[in-house]
Amino acid sequence: MTDWLDRPLAGIAAGLRAREVTSDALLDAACARHARWESELAAYIHFDEEAARRAAAKADAAFASGADHGPLQGIPISVKDLYGVVGMPTYAGSRRRLPGRWETEGPLVAALCDQSAVIVGKTHMVEFAFGGLGVNAHWGTPRNPWDAKRYRVPGGSSSGAAVSLAEGSALIALGSDTAGSIRVPASMTGCVGLKPTAGRWPLDGIVPLSPTFDTPGYLARTLADYAFTFPGLDAFCRGVPAPEPLPAVALGDVRLGIADDFFWDDCAPGIAEAVEDAVGELCAAGAHRAPFRLEEAADAYAIFRAGGLAAAEFNAFLKAELPDRFDDLDAVVAARMADVDQMPAHEYARRRTRFAALTAAANARFAGVDAIVFPSSAVSPPTVDEIRDPEAYRENNMGALRNTSIANLLGLCAITLPVGRDRLGLPVGLQLMAAGGDDAQLVALALAAERVLGTAEVRIGPPPLGASAGL
Repeated sequence: MTDWLDRPLAGIAAGLRAREVTSDALLDAACARHARWESELAAYIHFDEEAARRAAAKADAAFASGADHGPLQGIPISVKDLYGVVGMPTYAGSRRRLPGRWETEGPLVAALCDQSAVIVGKTHMVEFAFGGLGVNAHWGTPRNPWDAKRYRVPGGSSSGAAVSLAEGSALIALGSDTAGSIRVPASMTGCVGLKPTAGRWPLDGIVPLSPTFDTPGYLARTLADYAFTFPGLDAFCRGVPAPEPLPAVALGDVRLGIADDFFWDDCAPGIAEAVEDAVGELCAAGAHRAPFRLEEAADAYAIFRAGGLAAAEFNAFLKAELPDRFDDLDAVVAARMADVDQMPAHEYARRRTRFAALTAAANARFAGVDAIVFPSSAVSPPTVDEIRDPEAYRENNMGALRNTSIANLLGLCAITLPVGRDRLGLPVGLQLMAAGGDDAQLVALALAAERVLGTAEVRIGPPPLGASAGL
């Protein structure tokens, strides 16, 4: 029965509706995979088989009565630890459990429950989502499944979310993205992740880092799985009466901007080459390429490197909601907070004003292209030992977030899909970035790209650890 979890999500959903498989049987397989891999991969802070059993029984009862609540009915799903889920603790990666008000469900979790999905547990994350590599001194760092010999980071902050997909205990993984926290782990572990346009999906029920840039979202194994689930979740979170089908995209009609050197410089060996090869295949399949210079990227990134808005907004949140947590902070998080109290109000206001101007200018540039393309992350996932030194951590963290942060800073939407391996044999993600509000079109474009390039299973093969190891 475990082979059902390896099928495309649309096929699993069809099997559930045809009563060829039950949600309870899917959960049996998910729990078996969790039991097999958790000690090595460490995806979860809280795996809740009992709650999942109740949800699976409810989904199966609905199927038996002929009730169809949506595409995710009966599907095992993991939830990042900063989302509230009734009956499950929320730590947001911190040492102590957060007050009960942070266990209230927001719209995205409510959308899962509305579709009778099966939430299997809460996944590990960087403390308060403030980091791009996935490390956590309180709870440990989930392991990147692509290296069985050396303990490499999986990317963050949605570290456990990505690893839960590799473990095979979840088929969809909720995450969040403030500067790349969905796309970096997706890129580093060989899966798919979208950063929707900020404000498209509400932030209620999610522990904040930087409300200006925080974006709810999720990771999936493939674009086909992502496209299968996106319309329903998008409609629910936006309050749209019915899901809208994704637009049809033919690569022969796609105008693909090749991003400027800002996004390609200083990539680890093999990263730029893998993305360039994939772009060549897309163009051979009909996509039209053109140079594209995003002038605003360097200015936005310079402000980001100087602290941006996140440290100030997170500082304000802690002081208002969790004032006793400052002394508990993970060292890598505390280091990013060191001088935040020295920022005057006028500097915070200046940065917001500057980001608003850059956002307007950047979005206007997309009138001539459907999306621009470049590597998702400029760095290969380092080992945990390689980033113990604070300076090494800082440089790797900023390198991981450089390309992904731009979509957040400039009000754009962006998606990553796996297209190859770097010189270390680790996954490489190709990022497609589009104007704010073009989320559905971007998912459809990425799906068209996957149909040409192949899924991760076809293109880069299975990782040495996780459910598909050895296949």
